[in-house]
Amino acid sequence: MRLLVLGGTVFVGRHIVEAALARGHSVAMFNRGHEDTGAFPQVERIIGDRTGDLAALRGRQWDGVIDVSAYVPSFVDRAARALAGACAHYAFVSTRSVYADLLKSREEDPLAEIGDAEVAEAESLVVEGRADAALYGPRYGALKVRCERAAALGFGDRLLIVRPGLVAGPHDPTDRFTYWVRRVARGGDVLAPGRPDRTVRFIDARDLGSWIIRSVERCLAGTFNAGGTGTTMQGMLDACLRVSRSGARLRWADESFLLERRVGPWNELPLWIPEDKNGFLEVADGRAMREGLSYSALEVTTADTLAWDRARAQAPMKAGLAEAREAELLAELPAG
Repeated sequence: MRLLVLGGTVFVGRHIVEAALARGHSVAMFNRGHEDTGAFPQVERIIGDRTGDLAALRGRQWDGVIDVSAYVPSFVDRAARALAGACAHYAFVSTRSVYADLLKSREEDPLAEIGDAEVAEAESLVVEGRADAALYGPRYGALKVRCERAAALGFGDRLLIVRPGLVAGPHDPTDRFTYWVRRVARGGDVLAPGRPDRTVRFIDARDLGSWIIRSVERCLAGTFNAGGTGTTMQGMLDACLRVSRSGARLRWADESFLLERRVGPWNELPLWIPEDKNGFLEVADGRAMREGLSYSALEVTTADTLAWDRARAQAPMKAGLAEAREAELLAELPAG
């Protein structure tokens, strides 16, 4: 197949490209060319900017297009105008955050809404290069809803929408899962958050990329959640212990202890959120699994993430507790 990936250089897109190449497809990537794409010498690079003219895409034909880089609906609308007559199938990578009630996740559940003025403001921020400010908080999911609708208008029954939850694995730019892998591997006392048997769930980016490519091959249409491996906080940290063989000691801190000390859920202690919101990590993914989505063993994701993290020479973490902050909290924990 001839495939076009919109984006494709950083994380999920990178693994989509790798999966496509592994299955023998011809791949082109459309992006601004800012990221290193040296890993894919056989891939055609089409340089352009989704905030402007997509003329470089016109006059071309593809069997499938995979969009991993749209955050505001005008980006999808422009792609639809340029590509609606140029591809047989369009796959849009959305997010589990689209649901109006973030504790629910069935594909048919109500979706988040956002006003036109806020959409316009977010688009302006993205165009200015301030995507973090544009996509902060609940606005992110609501913008993705608008993107999904724009894709549906452009591609109809040729459209696959994928809604992943937390994505983990090598090349993750958020470091949410990677924090735990690195921290346990460092050894010593590790501050472990909340209830050990609380549910956590994440999907290996390689599982996601592989399934998307196989779905595009079949021209699979419809909307599908992609939740990932389900485990517990204890199970996830135990996997880190087994893989790293660091001998680290887990020191569990009650949720009340953490909240009283204003420890930031999700960012300071990734994968931990207050109990009344923990349903966010539950993702109903039976529909996708019936269409062939499967998940790697937890140890595989953990081991490969650790190997990748070690290869990047202890790059600064973008998530997780600073060492000094963790030491202060550990010192306040009761002995035992």
